[in-house]
Amino acid sequence: MTDNTLSVDDASTRPRRTRRSAGDGDTSRKRGALYFLRDLLVIFVVALLVSFLVKTFLVRSFYIPSGSMQNTLQIDDRIIVNQLVPDVVPLARGDVIVFRDPGGWLTPTPEPERSPVVEAVDWTLGLVGLTSPDNDEHLIKRLIGLPGDHVVCCNTLGQMSVNGVPLDEPYVLLPDPSSPVSKDAFDITVPDDSLWVMGDNRWNSKDSRYNTTTPGGGYVPIDDVVGRAFVVSWPMAHWSWLDNYPTVFDAVPEPSDE
Repeated sequence: MTDNTLSVDDASTRPRRTRRSAGDGDTSRKRGALYFLRDLLVIFVVALLVSFLVKTFLVRSFYIPSGSMQNTLQIDDRIIVNQLVPDVVPLARGDVIVFRDPGGWLTPTPEPERSPVVEAVDWTLGLVGLTSPDNDEHLIKRLIGLPGDHVVCCNTLGQMSVNGVPLDEPYVLLPDPSSPVSKDAFDITVPDDSLWVMGDNRWNSKDSRYNTTTPGGGYVPIDDVVGRAFVVSWPMAHWSWLDNYPTVFDAVPEPSDE
């Protein structure tokens, strides 16, 4: 026999719903905001650490303050430098290298006064490689002579030679196409652990030729090399890879083979 009676809904048998107060919602939102800020801080610290490690061991940025490397590099260009050169990747003739002042190449200039805030911002950005506070302590030139190389200028065609091989240098900026690649003659042999460097703007570059009275005699110690510049990163209109023109130096023999 079917029971058609309806059961009574006894309120005492139903599960009770927990009422949340407005204060509980506020606490949850505050806790969520704190978690978000914590995660944001962790991300920032990790990014800062990674940037610091990249800047310290891999790449860093410099800007170009003068026209000594025109037309390869223009004033105020920013470049990216591979710091694995020369410790991991060997140097090669034709490389555009950044190096610390070997002593006496740069004219000391007074430091401009800046507010503590600007100093702090510049230091922080420099830490991760976005600025280069020590830019004024470095130079950039093209590597022409490796240790032992015999570099001479100029022959009857106005060319420079390395280990007896004349160079046809398409990157050189001259006042006139018929001008020799150096307005002053020289004949040198690069010492051990040193380099001979020259600017691409040959008649307007204070490079190895014009630093012979400095402590290093115009040569750059390999230990002073920071790295090889490989790209112009800014402005975008100047973006380009920096070529080391291997075909210019392919025929140059090793010093012992000269």
